[in-house]
Amino acid sequence: MCTSMPNEGRPAFYTVKEAARILRVDAATLYRAIRDDAFPAVRVRSRYVVPAAALDKLIAEAAETGGCVDVARMAAERRTARAIERLTGGAS
Repeated sequence: MCTSMPNEGRPAFYTVKEAARILRVDAATLYRAIRDDAFPAVRVRSRYVVPAAALDKLIAEAAETGGCVDVARMAAERRTARAIERLTGGAS
């Protein structure tokens, strides 16, 4: 189910199994994180796909900081931003 971005030659989305392989974790672990809203994914009917951009961001942050990337913190920040957006009607 991978679709390529024009001129990039790589997928725009990965299956959960592919993303788990890239991250070197079990697919069940990644599914749990997605269902707990602790990892970015797109739900298409009953399936999830992981944006390649999300993996790229994790990799870049780990390379920049030289340390551990806290995906749970990133997810909490994302949930907070969505909650603020709902409360303010999208106004900054």
